[in-house]
Amino acid sequence: MNYEDILYREAEGVATITINRPQVYNAFGAQTVEELLHAVRTAGWRREVGAVVLAGAGDKAFCTGGDQTAHGGDAGYGGRGTIGLPVDELQSLVRDVPKPVIARVQGFAIGGGNVLVTVCDLAIASERAVFGQVGPRYGSVDPGFGTAYLARIVGEKKAREMWFLCRRYTAQEALAMGLVNAVVPHASLDEEVARWCREILALSPTALAIAKRSFNADSEAIRAVGGLGFEALALYYGTAESKEGAQAFLEKRPARYREPGRGRP
Repeated sequence: MNYEDILYREAEGVATITINRPQVYNAFGAQTVEELLHAVRTAGWRREVGAVVLAGAGDKAFCTGGDQTAHGGDAGYGGRGTIGLPVDELQSLVRDVPKPVIARVQGFAIGGGNVLVTVCDLAIASERAVFGQVGPRYGSVDPGFGTAYLARIVGEKKAREMWFLCRRYTAQEALAMGLVNAVVPHASLDEEVARWCREILALSPTALAIAKRSFNADSEAIRAVGGLGFEALALYYGTAESKEGAQAFLEKRPARYREPGRGRP
């Protein structure tokens, strides 16, 4: 597969997959997700690869989720066969590959980017990184791993705060809540990621694969719940309420959800 939206590199047992759309803060569209699926599958089952690093190009953003400029077209969060962007499949694949997947977070990890950090096995952040969810502000939500599994990681109250208030959190706040494993100076991020990869590569790959499966087993039911949720989400994207959120984003104004005919009664 020829990649247009991502970069793929293998070196010394590490596969680095980089979302290469810095002009839109590494937001993903349908093409991006399909390329990520192919790259994660490739890296995840190559014998030569012992660790996978997921990254974003440039200094500003790791990933900011779905490309809202195409919301309602082919770049929202809908399920397969609806809007056509299999975000839930990508999240599951990151969990399923038998190699540790590390999120390298150098900037904004917002919306779907925050969810990618959530589903990665490990996350290392620059001191400049910023985390948060914005879906309800713009007529969207992640009804699977991005909510229920997030609560497993940061706790119910904090996860609900992240979704119900749509605030932003510093790297140190993310570390304190358990969303990331380490925070380092910006200039040291690549060195720290490489150090963690070297430690992983010194360990038994079979033991690591079994450990990952065992960790995942406890939260595997979230996958099925998320599947139902994404089907409902596809229907929600057709409503006036959701479309108002996307329009507000494009027009850079607050959404007017509670006007007659737009939101819930």
